[in-house]
Amino acid sequence: MDKEKWESRLIDYIDGKSDERERMEVAHALEHDPEVRQLYQQLNEVIQAMDSASALEPSGKLKAAFEKALEEELAGIQSKKIRPLYLSPLVYRIAAGFALVILSVGIGYWVIKNQERERELADLRKQVEDNRNMMLAMIDNQQSASQRMKGVSVAYEFERADDEIVSILVKTMNEDVSTNVRLAALEALSKFMDENRVRTSLIQSLSQQKDPVVQIALIQLLVKMKEKGVIDQLEKITKDASTMKAVKDEAYSGILKLS
Repeated sequence: MDKEKWESRLIDYIDGKSDERERMEVAHALEHDPEVRQLYQQLNEVIQAMDSASALEPSGKLKAAFEKALEEELAGIQSKKIRPLYLSPLVYRIAAGFALVILSVGIGYWVIKNQERERELADLRKQVEDNRNMMLAMIDNQQSASQRMKGVSVAYEFERADDEIVSILVKTMNEDVSTNVRLAALEALSKFMDENRVRTSLIQSLSQQKDPVVQIALIQLLVKMKEKGVIDQLEKITKDASTMKAVKDEAYSGILKLS
């Protein structure tokens, strides 16, 4: 994937500057290319963060100075009883000069604003990537549950979770040896529960969980999501002789709320 080319195309796509054909091509790539989709999510986070920044606006002093100079010149013409219709070359030179200055200032602000935007995009992309790398390193620490907990907490910094982050959180929720770490991963996933891939992973996880604490928390989240597709799984839990009473009670409650 040509990253620089796709960054430009995706920025235009997000800003609504792409034509219909380009939007269709980008949408197709987002649906079928995980790398493009991941880059889109990163850029979208960056642009959303930038949208809250104040826009630069030029001062009105330049316009006021031009209007004052023009009025003074016109007043001088009228005092000499020269027809207002015929302005002196000086007026045209003043007008042209101020127009050039205003145009130059406008171009300067545009250039500065775009340079600052590029710098901010680069800084925020680096920050997102640094957070991702820190999260991966901490979660991979098999010696310290507290470090893995901190790694999972980094997921809260992301507005959107890409495929890699979701996969890591799901794996942690299903396989980590620490109940607390698994609960933290479940809580992190709940932030992105409106995304289809996350909903699917949570539903599939219900049949894999054996830790009663995680089972109860997961059932509560699925009920909160109003996920009626888990009713059959909840019924199986209530009939499983090996399931703790507290989990069965939560499953019964879930069935009643979803039915």
